Amino acid sequence: MEQIPDSGRAAEERHVPVMLTRCLDLLAPAISHPGAVVVDGTLGMGGHSEAMLERFPELTLIGIDRDLMAHKLAGGRLERFGERFKSVHAVYDQIPDAIADLGFSGIDGVLLDLGVSSMQLDERARGFAYSYDAPLDMRMDSTEELTAEIVVNEYDEADLRRVIRTYGEEKFAARIARTIVQTREAQPLRTTGELVKAIQKAVPVAAQRKGGHPAKRTFQALRIEVNHELDALERAIPRAIDSLNLGGRIVAMSYHSLEDKIVKRAYTEKATSSAPKGFPVELEEHKPVLKIITRGAEPPTEEEIEENSRAASAKLRAAEKIKL
Repeated sequence: MEQIPDSGRAAEERHVPVMLTRCLDLLAPAISHPGAVVVDGTLGMGGHSEAMLERFPELTLIGIDRDLMAHKLAGGRLERFGERFKSVHAVYDQIPDAIADLGFSGIDGVLLDLGVSSMQLDERARGFAYSYDAPLDMRMDSTEELTAEIVVNEYDEADLRRVIRTYGEEKFAARIARTIVQTREAQPLRTTGELVKAIQKAVPVAAQRKGGHPAKRTFQALRIEVNHELDALERAIPRAIDSLNLGGRIVAMSYHSLEDKIVKRAYTEKATSSAPKGFPVELEEHKPVLKIITRGAEPPTEEEIEENSRAASAKLRAAEKIKL
């Protein structure tokens, strides 16, 4: 079995859950009754899961994550809850299969805390962070084959440009892709440090003085490509909604505009009548499936951002299932 790196610190010492109280308050009407079942589709280090299991003593929680390290850390943290916590190694677009395999016909709540986790950023050897020199990996699931090293060294210039522009929303995507290709002709790019140098060479000096680290958007783009994050999210939201019981709730937190657009679009589609335009009567089958219960995308409070800087870009959206 593959060895999973371990920082030596317990999960609760390494992670501050984002918008924790607000997430639990939004889910509470759906998961506080006896026999309720909730899915934490992005288990991570188990912070949100632990809080739900503590606050709702009759709740069963299914923790899904593609990252084996997450299951190791969260499993130790949540072991005290016994059979109330069930761990599933999967991607969150596999929610229907996960709950069926465990013998549940439906669930009462879903929480999705999207994007890269604190654990993944902090494990230097995994190559998610541009601030550490590490192997170009970026896999959330270490059993998968595609790595960032393969992407930067084997994708042609056009595909690199597409990935960096689309997933990183990077205006210098063409220059960065061209520089990566030129750099790898002399020697393959093996580490995050080598990639950062190539990006810094490509991005104009004036642009590097503003807008954060010049490698930030490219690293985001590579991570999304390696892990097929947006494709999985496109599938996950409708499947999660379909899995909800009547009155069930879904809460999703995103950290960049691409994720938030997918969540917003999926909610809006399910919260809109499907009756043909101009149809005189709204039939039962045309009625909305969801009721959106947040006004737009809710940001974290200033206090939360002070406590946890990684919460700064979070956007939260929640909805309730009102029709099966």
